[in-house]
Amino acid sequence: MHVRSYAKINWALRVTGKRADGFHDLETLFQTVSLSDELTFAPAERLTLSCSEATIPAGESNLVIRAARALGAPPVAIHLIKRIPAGGGLGGGSSNAAATLLALDRMFALRTSPERLRQIALALGSDVPFFLEGGTAYATGRGETLVPLTPSPRIALLLLFPRERVSTPDAFRSLRRFSEPIGIDRYRAVVAGDFLANPDVLANDFEEPVFARLPQLRLLKERLSSEGAAWAGMSGSGSTIVGAFRSEAERDQAAARFRDLRAEPATSGPFAIAVSEG
Repeated sequence: MHVRSYAKINWALRVTGKRADGFHDLETLFQTVSLSDELTFAPAERLTLSCSEATIPAGESNLVIRAARALGAPPVAIHLIKRIPAGGGLGGGSSNAAATLLALDRMFALRTSPERLRQIALALGSDVPFFLEGGTAYATGRGETLVPLTPSPRIALLLLFPRERVSTPDAFRSLRRFSEPIGIDRYRAVVAGDFLANPDVLANDFEEPVFARLPQLRLLKERLSSEGAAWAGMSGSGSTIVGAFRSEAERDQAAARFRDLRAEPATSGPFAIAVSEG
């Protein structure tokens, strides 16, 4: 069984407070994008994971292995072709975990209820439930309280992958203030209108502390704007910097001027985990 596992960006991300359980309350606008990993599953005598990227741990700490064990499916050999960079704020590990749940449930006809899949997904990580559906979604709580929105328009993106990586726990520790939530109605209006003309709404609270520590990331955001991006921002807690363009032609012209680092053209859209047999 083959599965395509899509990345996400955060069009907006506000941290609205600290919770009694140690987590933070968030308000965010999730969006799947065309950049994807691929996973292959085959029946085996024991559960194993191999990966095209040697730096990715393939043992019990990997979310793919954890997802397979949590679902209780028969053992499989899993191979992961990794294109979504780890530690980039694109949710690659969470997407891989959701893909594993959906693939193994279908492969072995487990008929796990959607609510049970969601419970397992949330136990694996706050972002994992979003990837069970993908698309455009407003999220609160730890990021697990989801409201699907009318898909945002397909937008030409350029994803910049700096060599620097940002630790999510470190990013949360570096926050010095919390934001007031904007509310779902404002986000709905943004999605329905001129999406890229709302820089006050499409903002990320992690940029201020992360850019203070890694000013080269701020420079990448500024470069994207100077190269014609209608909007630019950091995804999640970083370190991926995203530029959104009014056309693919403008995006491609800008991409040619970012040869000093990995720059990946992509498209936003209602991408959902794609499972195929054979």
